[in-house]
Amino acid sequence: MSVVGIIAEYNPFHSGHEFLMNQARYLAGSRNPIVVIMSGNYVQRGEMAIIDKWSRAQSALESGADLVFELPFSTSVQPADLFSLGSIDQLVKLGVSDLVFGVEDASQNFAYLGSRIAEIPQSHMDFSDYSQTYSTQYNQMVAREVGHEVNEPNAILALAYAVANHNLGEPLSLHPISRIGAGHDDLLHDSGVVQSGSAIRNIILHNGANGDLNQWLPEKEVENLQQQKVYPNWNILFPFLKYRLESATYTELRQIYQMSEGLEYKMKHEIHLAQTFTEFLRRIKSKRYTYSRLRRLSLYTLLNVTQDDMIASFNNEAILLLGYSKIGQKYLKQIRKETSANIVSKVDQKNTKTGSLHLQKRVDRLFEQVMQTDQNFGRRPLEV
Repeated sequence: MSVVGIIAEYNPFHSGHEFLMNQARYLAGSRNPIVVIMSGNYVQRGEMAIIDKWSRAQSALESGADLVFELPFSTSVQPADLFSLGSIDQLVKLGVSDLVFGVEDASQNFAYLGSRIAEIPQSHMDFSDYSQTYSTQYNQMVAREVGHEVNEPNAILALAYAVANHNLGEPLSLHPISRIGAGHDDLLHDSGVVQSGSAIRNIILHNGANGDLNQWLPEKEVENLQQQKVYPNWNILFPFLKYRLESATYTELRQIYQMSEGLEYKMKHEIHLAQTFTEFLRRIKSKRYTYSRLRRLSLYTLLNVTQDDMIASFNNEAILLLGYSKIGQKYLKQIRKETSANIVSKVDQKNTKTGSLHLQKRVDRLFEQVMQTDQNFGRRPLEV
């Protein structure tokens, strides 16, 4: 039985994701389930999703997914290696046998490359040349040790999947699928029906959810976007971050997850001078840290996510069921008897006292304030 998995953010769900879903269905066949593990209301690069997790899950289900689960915040807002390891670990617990993912060049043997990278001695990964970025040094190391250059964003993430899969004993068969249309971070292309998520988010933030979105997004998702009063982004959140940094003590800031090497002093100083979040990032940027790392740190700071919060989440992880199809419902009954995954169908006061759901409840409070819609309590899994 081929149980096909997809690791996703769907920020938002667009025609490129639908294409990958169709490829997953071809692999799974008509009777086997497609299982999606999806980031919730906060995504990997340290941002709020532009549309809530329930709407994105609905689009995935209506486009062919059979089960959609929410990836815990402690895994979803992480660098690629931890994001990949946590995501694949959850899919394996859910009985997934095959992983489908989009890349720029599907002819590459990612399983082989991942095993080679995983076996590189740790001493060869001491990236201490601060005249170059971490990503540059990582790419140089891969080229030197493996003889293969990695520059495209989806290929980098695919290699992280492959390394994680190797480190877990290679439980999943990897199926790279060549992306169609625009690249991952490309701006709007005049032609073609497949646009990048970055381009679509840019359109929404500047023009709202106008009729042109029907070219690239499911009809129901466009309707949901049109009903939104605001579209989450760092411009909205920046005043809250400013207050948080200016009101917190250095001792409090040092407790924030990933706050290291005196960054609390730099952030607290520069927040007084910056007028926008983009300017703030530029002021605290250095060769040592990527913009993604600094966005994640800013998000942890805004949400007051501490080292202890993350440890507690990792030690007691639960995955929230966001929705299912008839095939998914049948498979879920089967897998509940076999899995070690902590599957939760309803958020309540008891299961949010500790662990990943406790953290999820906390961080989603801000999303709820911005969006004016409840995200956890009183919500039931979607049935499509």
